[in-house]
Amino acid sequence: MQGRVLIVAGSDSGGGAGIQADIKAVTCLQGFAMTAITALTAQNTCGVHGVHPIPLDFIRQQIQVVVQDIGADCIKTGMLGDAPTIETVALALEEFAPDVPLVVDPVMVAKGGHPLLAQEAVTALKGRLIRRAALITPNLPEAESLVGRPIRTLADMEAAADDLLALGARAVLLKGGHLAAEERLMDLLITPDGVTRFESGRVATTSTHGTGCTLASAIAAGLAQGRDLTQAVARGRDYVLGAIRTAPGFGKGHGPLDHAHTVRPFDRL
Repeated sequence: MQGRVLIVAGSDSGGGAGIQADIKAVTCLQGFAMTAITALTAQNTCGVHGVHPIPLDFIRQQIQVVVQDIGADCIKTGMLGDAPTIETVALALEEFAPDVPLVVDPVMVAKGGHPLLAQEAVTALKGRLIRRAALITPNLPEAESLVGRPIRTLADMEAAADDLLALGARAVLLKGGHLAAEERLMDLLITPDGVTRFESGRVATTSTHGTGCTLASAIAAGLAQGRDLTQAVARGRDYVLGAIRTAPGFGKGHGPLDHAHTVRPFDRL
């Protein structure tokens, strides 16, 4: 079931989100993960304590050498930070991987509230990456920033569908986890053919660090392995729910998921 996924994102020193979560998710779903790291963070379950950007020419070089040698079946972007980084990544993908499906996770704010995307970079994200994406995976605060209005209810989510598609992506997975008033968790997969609802029960837990990164990478792995979009989203959601339910409970804040729950039977070898 190998599928080559190049992940362009930031590193999370706490291991729960970012590149670390991406690699774990792709690997535990039997894909092959590669990386182009955009930033180093000093981060734990309580928040982001420092960010060290990677030089732009080195970000480009990482993408170039990986794609030209190993290749990629899907590319996933996460934390990009600022407009120059977005421009660098967009140009590199246009040059080295113009036909590879792109999953864009529009990472804007960390779970603890630390901003991970400069406000002026939102325009660059829309114009340079979202417009060429096979899928974008915004949560509600990110979607609000993209469409410029509040999204507070399921009806608001459905009403935002056309506006999100109008950004240019071929599909949008709008995640409804922030609708605290809803007893069930509802995500909407929005395509030009219509809207597909994915519904599941909520899990009462604080172990939710890295859920967005993990889901986007799980979906990218599915696409890289030849699944259609609906199948990739369904498997990705099931994987994340399992990882939340079996989370180890580490840390004093928003704890990490159990990415390895799919390979637990190998413990006895």
